[in-house]
Amino acid sequence: MKKGKVCSDNEPPTYQEATAGYEEMEAQFAWDDKIIRRTFIRKVYAILMVQLFVTVGIISLFTFCAPVRYFIQTHPSLYMSSYMMFFATYIALSCCGDLRRQFPWNVILLVLFTLSMAFMMGFMSSFYNTKAVVLCLGITALVCLSVTVFSFQSKVDVTSCQGILFSLCMVMLLCAITISIVVPFGYVPWLHAIYAVIGAILFTLFLAFDTQLLLGNKRYTISPEEYIFATLSLYLDIIYLFSFLLQIFGGGRD
Repeated sequence: MKKGKVCSDNEPPTYQEATAGYEEMEAQFAWDDKIIRRTFIRKVYAILMVQLFVTVGIISLFTFCAPVRYFIQTHPSLYMSSYMMFFATYIALSCCGDLRRQFPWNVILLVLFTLSMAFMMGFMSSFYNTKAVVLCLGITALVCLSVTVFSFQSKVDVTSCQGILFSLCMVMLLCAITISIVVPFGYVPWLHAIYAVIGAILFTLFLAFDTQLLLGNKRYTISPEEYIFATLSLYLDIIYLFSFLLQIFGGGRD
């Protein structure tokens, strides 16, 4: 007499049965992470747009309004004060992780940082030709738009090119040291032009690097909790790009 197969209640589940719940949980976590990342990106770009509007407004005021331009050019101590504020707030936001995550201190520091940087850019722009300032603003906007579209669409992982960025930083440092040595003996236009071109290229690459860190779909990423630091990085990239473009295309005010 043949014995039939006996099914035991303690029989272990199959692999498919055991991993079904885990796969559903993993899919839910991935979906939640995408929602968090999208919210993070929207928050960063919203803050960045406010920063840029304020900066462009102050640059326009210092460039087009003659009484304001004359006042700031005859009071260079205001520039030094804004530089000290910029340096203090930048150190606080960059080095103090708990502080830049603590509301409302992070917002207050970011506002002070933005105003100080905008004032310095306005002071610098006031010494250049008005058409050159407008041209550099337009080029900066076009480059930022192109880099943002590239970072969102391209499969090239800029976050893994840290060696290239470091090498360009070293070249810039050598150029800066050379300029500081040569300037007392006379201004060298072509050396300063090389320095400005390398700077513009470097911060264009940094803009792509920081944008891909923001997106979080490459080798390296930035935490959604660090929206202040992400905004700070993108804003500085854009401002430094504008300043180097101004050195390349800007002509002195008559």
